[in-house]
Amino acid sequence: MVLVFLSWIYILFTAINFGFVFEKAIRQNLKDFVVTAIMGLFAVTIIASTWAIFGRINWEFHCALGLANLLIFLRFKLDIADLYRQFWSQLRMLESSLKALLSIITILIIAQSASIPYVIDNESYYIQTIKWLNEYGLVKGLANLHSFLAQTSGWHIAQSAFSFSFLYKNFNDLSAFCLLLGNVFAIQKMNAYFSNGKKIYLIVGMLPLANIFLFQFISAPSPDIPVYIFSFIIFYYFIERYKDIDAQAFNLIVILVLFSLFIKTTAFALLFIPLVLFLKNFKALLPQLIKLSAIGLVVLALFIIKNMITSGFPMFPVVSFHLIDLDYRIPDKLAQSYYQDTKLYGYFTTQKRYEAMTAFELFIRWVTLPKLHGLFNKIMLLLIAVGPVFIYKYFNKKSVWVLYFIMCLQMAMLFLSSPQYRFFMNFLLLFCFLIAAVVTYKRKAITILLSLSTAATAFVLLVPINLNAFTKNKFVMETSNFHFDNIVFPYKNTKSDTGFEKVTIGNLNYNSPVDNDFLYFAGDGDLPCLNKDQLERFYKKFGIIPQLRTNSLSDGFYSLEQPLDER
Repeated sequence: MVLVFLSWIYILFTAINFGFVFEKAIRQNLKDFVVTAIMGLFAVTIIASTWAIFGRINWEFHCALGLANLLIFLRFKLDIADLYRQFWSQLRMLESSLKALLSIITILIIAQSASIPYVIDNESYYIQTIKWLNEYGLVKGLANLHSFLAQTSGWHIAQSAFSFSFLYKNFNDLSAFCLLLGNVFAIQKMNAYFSNGKKIYLIVGMLPLANIFLFQFISAPSPDIPVYIFSFIIFYYFIERYKDIDAQAFNLIVILVLFSLFIKTTAFALLFIPLVLFLKNFKALLPQLIKLSAIGLVVLALFIIKNMITSGFPMFPVVSFHLIDLDYRIPDKLAQSYYQDTKLYGYFTTQKRYEAMTAFELFIRWVTLPKLHGLFNKIMLLLIAVGPVFIYKYFNKKSVWVLYFIMCLQMAMLFLSSPQYRFFMNFLLLFCFLIAAVVTYKRKAITILLSLSTAATAFVLLVPINLNAFTKNKFVMETSNFHFDNIVFPYKNTKSDTGFEKVTIGNLNYNSPVDNDFLYFAGDGDLPCLNKDQLERFYKKFGIIPQLRTNSLSDGFYSLEQPLDER
């Protein structure tokens, strides 16, 4: 916990410095500490993404980042110090109950971030993606080694910039830092609600109620967490400023949407929010178009370049087209298989059964999925059904209606791809809190509800709970709990204790996990790392094996087509 807290001090210092300069460059001045920190994370992510094209994100990067940090602070120290003073003053103005709540939540988040990683994707590709970035930067054809590495989320680039791997190997907690920012933002809005009585402040202020669910994802750099947090900030400014949107609020919404898309393309529905605002306020917002287009083009260019390097497909995970025939582009059959597997996972079915089902049968299959998936799917369906009633009766505003229809549009589009609850959780939480705000709106009731929720979160953090009632995945059957051994040093980046063995195939020498029955497991193995069972399965299915392009890992990989009888 102690090391995590110390690393967060530096991350916050960096985020505020770069956020201040970025906001100054685009003439943004919302005077929101959390927003400035997120703008700083965005700026560092863009810088790190550019750096990774040319080299590794290691001590060399941090020398440059540290120097920039120092120069920024020295140049603008009075303005930046004023930001901290204003933020401290805002914290002191919180009601005593909210001060206590925020203090407890902060400690719990740090404790959770120091605990055993829970997310199974952390074991398949989160750790490995960040290790490749730290040791080599963006590597050509990396997806040929492990198709999951084609994703290389912008959030993992951000995490690689703050993993400090050259100093200590167990920092893996940027999502926890982001959740803390989200909780600070929410608590501040709840405090404002106690004064102004505006329902949007109450709705956003309920975000800490979701901690009991979100905590399981923050001991690993899950890209879902920042998307949820950024979404709530977007929702707040969209609803609050819908009638009188100005350039600063609009710019913020656009940048948060761009950041979310760079992190996770399944956040595509958020694009409609700034589009609606722009069409509604065309004349007033037109002058912002050049500036925002420039930022958007930078993000798009980095997204395309990142994908072209790692997979050869410019818009991955869209694999229906490519721009250039690169020698390291992953084979079409491998790319299509990745896309199909992602789609099938949303329905927990096989390709054969999927093709035999009608659209209605797929819908019924989705609604009746077991355990947590089915629960969230049913809740979303219920929200779509009853949402109009609650909106019309209690929140009859155009802004809320727009968000409702965007949610419906997102669900329709997800049904064509992969309707996993993780992809629509931001809208699900928003409309759950909207309905909850109808019932729970008095100060005492809200305080009790937030306190009980935080107590439940602490209980789940400290007491092991079997999750058999919520999931069928045998790899995530127990909650991630805090152990007092991790008060100073955080738990390692992987939950696994498996060893690794050296395996050779063709010109590729790689590390394969020993005694692990998760097909896509790579864990924290030394690079290059790949489960030999996965390689064998892909070889039998596609007739391909990963090979080095040259004798250097930094030059990347390609897929060698090899008939089964020639291996």
